[in-house]
Amino acid sequence: MSIRVGILDQTPIYEGETAVDAFRHTIELAQRAEQLGFHRFWVSEHHDSGHVAGSSPEVLISHLLAHTKRIRLGSGGVMLQHYSPYKVAENFNILAALGPGRVDLGIGRAPGGLPRSTQALQEGIQDAASLQEKIVQVKRYIHNEPHADSSHALAGLTASPVSDIPAELYVLGASVDSAGMAAELGLPYVFSLFINSNIEVALEAIRVYREQFDRSQGREPYAALALSLIVAESEEEAEGLASEHKLVKIHMESGKVLTVGSVEQAEEFGRQSNEKYRLEILEPSVTRGTKETVGQALLKFQQDFAVEEFIVTTATRDFAKRIRSFELLREILAEQGLSEFALESKEQEAAIG
Repeated sequence: MSIRVGILDQTPIYEGETAVDAFRHTIELAQRAEQLGFHRFWVSEHHDSGHVAGSSPEVLISHLLAHTKRIRLGSGGVMLQHYSPYKVAENFNILAALGPGRVDLGIGRAPGGLPRSTQALQEGIQDAASLQEKIVQVKRYIHNEPHADSSHALAGLTASPVSDIPAELYVLGASVDSAGMAAELGLPYVFSLFINSNIEVALEAIRVYREQFDRSQGREPYAALALSLIVAESEEEAEGLASEHKLVKIHMESGKVLTVGSVEQAEEFGRQSNEKYRLEILEPSVTRGTKETVGQALLKFQQDFAVEEFIVTTATRDFAKRIRSFELLREILAEQGLSEFALESKEQEAAIG
């Protein structure tokens, strides 16, 4: 098996710590991920939360570019429905100029927060374009492509600076619909199994993505699977760490369904939405165990999904345990002979030790 492996970090604020501590942990984890040889490191976007600190992935990526040397950095993801595609393109064109060949722009479909923060982010917006239309606009601006309609008021507009190596665009999702969108746009796709743990839906999404992918632009499909994963020294320790996870699905009266990480968040979402709702407590989808157990699980995922990449998120209440989980994961991948995990130099190997 040869596969790329990246990390998604949500910049959690641990009990008794502050956002300053959370960002310090993110910087340390990104540097360690680079030392260990992981392919990419993505940061998330959450709003109005006392549990996670990363509300502006663009700003955080800029800082991480200055504190790393090789690893790809990106958003997992930018919640584009809130923003101007032109401004998002400008932000990521600057990042691409600061870190040529190292920047990814993952675009998510979730609101990234509670109804109150969504209202604040979209204040004054009327008749907003669909998310798919906005992705098309971002793609055009990032690649400095001409407008499809030469008579359009914005035809000829450039999102400066134009980068020689633009940010790589990714569509993030957890449904067959999101897979179809990525396929139609001819863009790489990431299915978030840690959000939607329904294996049948995930398999169907990847199938639809590959079958419907638009190759007219000369690109081939690139699919990744985002997993929640914990590797520990023993099965007992792994189970204990995994038990810290919670997953709550909110079923709104309007038919909207969202997933959050605690009952408190779910109840607050329901309160702010002014809708009737019901909660469903789910068993978190966390792949956990020792190196042997997790190694077997990863092989099974790859056999079932045949994706080009795993993107791993690891949530524990102890930062040292998170670091150790990624170190053990790196050992798994090296022992399985992944070519993507070949160390680049003796200096890098020395840095790991």
